[in-house]
Amino acid sequence: MMTQFSPRRVARTIGVLFLLTILGGVFAQGFVSDRLIVFSDAAATANNILAHKGLFQLGFTVYLIEMACQVAPVALWYLLLRPVSKPIALCAAFIELAGCTIKTFARVLYIAPLWVLATTASGASPILRGFTPEQVQSIALVLLRVNDYGAATALAFFGFSTLLNGYLIFRSTFLPRWLGVLAMISGLGWLTFLYPPLGRSSFMILALVGLLSSAATIFWLLVFGVNEDKWKQQASSNI
Repeated sequence: MMTQFSPRRVARTIGVLFLLTILGGVFAQGFVSDRLIVFSDAAATANNILAHKGLFQLGFTVYLIEMACQVAPVALWYLLLRPVSKPIALCAAFIELAGCTIKTFARVLYIAPLWVLATTASGASPILRGFTPEQVQSIALVLLRVNDYGAATALAFFGFSTLLNGYLIFRSTFLPRWLGVLAMISGLGWLTFLYPPLGRSSFMILALVGLLSSAATIFWLLVFGVNEDKWKQQASSNI
């Protein structure tokens, strides 16, 4: 059963989805969220969102595409790495999926402020009529902050799954060991978000290390894929 699909095609599919995940995250975070959200100023954030509703909604759409592209490789990584150790590959997949679930729920809180601000401004909803405009703006900013913390929490889960997948890559015979080392280093970095203040203070360094590791992995998977003969050999030896 394990040799009835192309490992190289699976690897290249992971590379494509991995690339789309990164590009989607960079666009939604760097070109939308960071431009419109000012965590130190609720009024400025509210005005930015209302003035750029289309851009804000586009950011949410891209976030959802990003999450879809991140969820799909969970199953593909499991298929690719289970010849090394099925229990560890399965554990990594479930942890990664838990992180994706947390992050997806957090993104619901990203779009919620638009509804809060827009319905209040139009007077269409009676729910928030008892709040002053300043209070509504603060509520919107709190929702955005919770979204931010939710995404940070997910990074800790991704740290565990990346560490495990990196270990499997290191032990595999069909992918280069240095890719596994890079993944394990990146995973250890994301684990700093188990204590969010430490993760946030080190985020720029962690992001750079993670980006370099991701870029190397994407390049290898897209250009070289995996050694299919060695993958099949390791799969057969672990049946």
